[in-house]
Amino acid sequence: MRGIWTRVLAGLAMALTALTPAVARDAKAPLVLAAASLQESLTAAADAWAAKGHARPTISFAASSALARQIDAGAPADIFISADEPWMDDVQKNGHVAPGTRVSFLANRLVLIAPVAAKGSIAIRKGFSLAQALGDGRLAMADPDSVPAGKYGKAALTALGVWPQVEPKVARGDSVRAALAFVERGETPYGIVYETDAKASKAVRIAGIFPEDTHPPVTYPIARLTGSTNPEAEGFRRFLLSGAGRAIFQHYGFLTHRP
Repeated sequence: MRGIWTRVLAGLAMALTALTPAVARDAKAPLVLAAASLQESLTAAADAWAAKGHARPTISFAASSALARQIDAGAPADIFISADEPWMDDVQKNGHVAPGTRVSFLANRLVLIAPVAAKGSIAIRKGFSLAQALGDGRLAMADPDSVPAGKYGKAALTALGVWPQVEPKVARGDSVRAALAFVERGETPYGIVYETDAKASKAVRIAGIFPEDTHPPVTYPIARLTGSTNPEAEGFRRFLLSGAGRAIFQHYGFLTHRP
């Protein structure tokens, strides 16, 4: 009888041992708030991190502006990745960035897109005829008053001298992916998004590339947040900055900076 109970208890111990790591992994999954343009690349990075035996990070994608406001309002999260420096500046100014963890590690390009079936391209230069090309249609953009992609787009169109003519024709989206969707569905003939967004969609094509000197550099800072107590968060942040992490982002078209 004692031998039977010994085997039963040993079996229970083995079962508990097998269950415990899974429970622990779920409990330790860090929460990442990330710019909408990172959907494919950061999802792939999270999968790669999980394949190493870590808890798979939970990721919430939205416009950087919306995420920064959530952080400032006290939303619990471990890591923030912004699509521009000013929104990370805002979060840092309000005391939410853990010292020594902010790094600008990605870069992107700003492009003009059109539905894939549309013909021709547009030479983007000073005074180019974008308003005329739109005709009665509209230009899809992320909100130029707050969302990074929209702010970059407005800066570029202003530098090129065409913003006053184009502004009344802008169809504003709450994120760069919303602007992409307008063009994908054929609701607008043109849109301004990041190059990586255009490459992520089979429904649009790049009609032109904005000169880099017409807008601030498109860079992505990452930081761990001061409210984070998750031991996995720093490991994942470091993984994204590593050679393996950068290779994933490069695969999706991002330019990367060595920290």
